Amino acid sequence: MPRVFISAAHKSSGKTTLTLGLCAALHARGHAVQPFKKGPDYIDPLWLGMAAQRPCYNLDFHMMQRREIEQQFVRNAANARISLIEGNKGLYDGLDLDGSNSNAALAKLLGAPVVLVIDARGMTRGVAPLILGYQAFDRDIRIAGVILNNLGGSRHESKLRAVIEHYTDVEVIGAVQHDASMQIAERHLGLVPANEQDAARTRIRHVGERVAAQVDLDRLLAIADSAPGLDAPLEPDSTPSAGRLRIGIAHDQAFGFYYSEDLDSLRAAGVELVDIDTLHAAALPEVDGLVIGGGFPEMFMAELEANVPLRTQIRNAIEGGLPTYAECGGLMYLSKSLSWQGRTCEMVGVVPGNTVMHERPVGRGYARLQPTGDDRWQESAPIPAHEFHYSSLENLPADSIYAYQVKRGHGIDGQHDGYQLHNLLAGYVHRRGTGAQGWIAPFLNQVRAHKARAAA
Repeated sequence: MPRVFISAAHKSSGKTTLTLGLCAALHARGHAVQPFKKGPDYIDPLWLGMAAQRPCYNLDFHMMQRREIEQQFVRNAANARISLIEGNKGLYDGLDLDGSNSNAALAKLLGAPVVLVIDARGMTRGVAPLILGYQAFDRDIRIAGVILNNLGGSRHESKLRAVIEHYTDVEVIGAVQHDASMQIAERHLGLVPANEQDAARTRIRHVGERVAAQVDLDRLLAIADSAPGLDAPLEPDSTPSAGRLRIGIAHDQAFGFYYSEDLDSLRAAGVELVDIDTLHAAALPEVDGLVIGGGFPEMFMAELEANVPLRTQIRNAIEGGLPTYAECGGLMYLSKSLSWQGRTCEMVGVVPGNTVMHERPVGRGYARLQPTGDDRWQESAPIPAHEFHYSSLENLPADSIYAYQVKRGHGIDGQHDGYQLHNLLAGYVHRRGTGAQGWIAPFLNQVRAHKARAAA
């Protein structure tokens, strides 16, 4: 399984843009490229997957066991010519002092050689001690090459190459000049609307062409081929069959934060996923359950408000007992109203609170939940999660029933998350669906039970 870990000395080094370009360039050469992303992010994987023309999979120490990470990697890397694992932040950055959840720890776990992206703006001779320090900090990490980024011209490139060659034994496999046309604005790294996919593909193709012209792809493939064998035999898929179930899933410009692994697991369980366009669908299809993931509903709140028939049908279905799971943007959509930039729009209204957007994040980072005992999904062990929301849910009734106590993070009110009503569970945190603490198994239990009651 040829593989390379793309990391950086620090965040905002251009690592994601370069990885995107590498995926596109290698795919254009006819190679099967499997992208992975360290961390719980939804946004970068959407673009990496589009560039590679294969779903991108997340690898995260907080949300997954080490064995699960290995299995996730082996399962999806097995039939690829090369796997590119994009790190988050810097190579040695992580939550714990010992680095047990760092990018370096993931590279070590997967036996992946590292290509270090270095933002070389304003840098000359200082690049050498930086590289030497990263090599010396953990001798078990093999830094097999560097890609210099944001160079100021050919003279700048020549100086850096001479310094690195003189002081280090690390190979420069790429030197990318500063190029504003390669930059992708932060907002545009979000969901790719269906009517903008051609523009996104054009941008990806351009970035791929620029990277191909400035990075030695043959050397990158050779580095990937030098990765040692990975002693992690693929285990059989343990996803239990869900029977014949149709699950509606909000999938459009406003909603689309779903892990590729979770969609795979649902399909492997025999679930038929029915995409729902919340902006344009005139009616809720016949489904046994409903999932509304995260996204940017505030960007499309006028269109969501205008689709009165669908909002009404969703509210009536949930009040009638339709099992529904919603995360973050999905929770916002199910609330009574959404206020942003001086405007308020009506939403579904099944959650009796009002969503208000703020300038700064309300909840951000890893979270951990403890089931309250009042949770209708009857979960037990602590649940790892993460959150990133700029909104708060206000005016919820004092007697609201919550599924979880927040042990780390913010959730709905700093203490609770997982608002429950009928067969609805809606919260701010994002959870992994697959695995022992995932949301898929208990949700499907609810769906099956409700379907059986309806048929009785």
